[in-house]
Amino acid sequence: MELRISRRSLIALGVAGALAASSLALFRPESGVASSHREAPAIAGDPRNDNTDVYAFVSPDRPDTVTLLSNFIPFQEPNGGPNFYTFDTNSRYNIKIDNDGDAHPDVIYQWRFRDEDRRGNGTFLYNNGPVTSLDDENLLFRQRYQLLKITERGTRVLVHDGIVAPSNVGPASMPDYATLRDQAIKRLPGGGRAFAGQADESFFLDLRVFDLLYGGNLSEVGQDTLRGYNVNTLAVQIPKHELALHGNARRNPVVGIWSTVDKWSPRGYVQVSRLGNPLVNEVVVPAKLKDAFNSIGPDKDAGIRQVVKRVTEPELPKLIEAIYKIPAPRTPRNDLVQIFLTGIAKDTGPIKADLNSQLLNRDVNARRFRPSEMLRLNMAVPPAKQPSRLGVLGGDLAGFPNGRRPFDDVVDISLQAVEGAAQNGKLVQALAAGDKVDQNDKAFLGSFPYLALPGNVAVNSSGSGS
Repeated sequence: MELRISRRSLIALGVAGALAASSLALFRPESGVASSHREAPAIAGDPRNDNTDVYAFVSPDRPDTVTLLSNFIPFQEPNGGPNFYTFDTNSRYNIKIDNDGDAHPDVIYQWRFRDEDRRGNGTFLYNNGPVTSLDDENLLFRQRYQLLKITERGTRVLVHDGIVAPSNVGPASMPDYATLRDQAIKRLPGGGRAFAGQADESFFLDLRVFDLLYGGNLSEVGQDTLRGYNVNTLAVQIPKHELALHGNARRNPVVGIWSTVDKWSPRGYVQVSRLGNPLVNEVVVPAKLKDAFNSIGPDKDAGIRQVVKRVTEPELPKLIEAIYKIPAPRTPRNDLVQIFLTGIAKDTGPIKADLNSQLLNRDVNARRFRPSEMLRLNMAVPPAKQPSRLGVLGGDLAGFPNGRRPFDDVVDISLQAVEGAAQNGKLVQALAAGDKVDQNDKAFLGSFPYLALPGNVAVNSSGSGS
């Protein structure tokens, strides 16, 4: 596959997902709740179904596979007992893949959970002694799950009775949490892996962006707001051919990925969460419309004329201009339509590069292709030997927005690209330092599921978690 990309195109490809959400401003609120770090009114009261981040990347230690991660339950204080943090047993958690560009899922990995609670009337404790294994009798509460793979050919059970890695209660209760993490990794038929359990919060940024965009003068930067918190993670590592159109990752290497949650209601299961690119519902979607975004599928995105207008005339650059007096780029932003609704391909817009549009798949029927917002990954791009936290913006084609790795600094990429880097190829020096949070407080691991172990030190202590 041809991947000839100029420096100007590299900068153009670095636009972050925050802008994509502006495509949804004309939706009216419907039944359903929102997702992504409790930014929407409804989801603030339902954190177990709050999808915070989605990651998709070619596995660095197993480059014949792709790793997909989806995080939930934001702002987990490590000492949040006695019940700690559980997945919702009334919900179905999904990671969805579109490989033919019609904005409908072709492959779905779905988790369903059940509780195993032995506390009864005898104790309030999560565990009554040190827990050294997932089946330790001292662990009084655990969750189990079933993992399904759903395609047009039917549904296959990949994991019948998996055990969720428990919350990291503390060193007395769980003296070797790494062992519990390892035991929670399940091998899948065909060479894949699966995981469900707690992990360190992998998103790093200064959330004072919401205080008039870093205080109105970039004085409120350099603080990793999510330092020390944990999340719950769902993860699969899958051979590429299982995701590719017609099972052929050489001919059809590009896939689109997003995550959803379906919650049981009197009307049956209702989608209450949807997340693809980072920062979509947090940064751009107006408060009144946030709930609606999560109730629809990507196939609806291009069906409303005003949706496309909000992509070509995004709101965020206008806010930056009003606060920082940095002129907003001229509109229409056709480059953003290409980046977020069609993927990057020479024939889809002004960015003359072939990177991650499903139209690059040889077996795609272009007449069925539908613009839609999702995280797109070209599986043919190998892991970078010298990765850049700025992803494609930093010359690293294996990074965001070609998928997303845990260490990709999507906030700094956004701040640069939203101010016109996608149009003129020049970095905005006034924003060159970004939010001054350039990496996670804990190192990511070198093997599946890659996220750091969850901490067990209180966020309001002098420690940062261990």
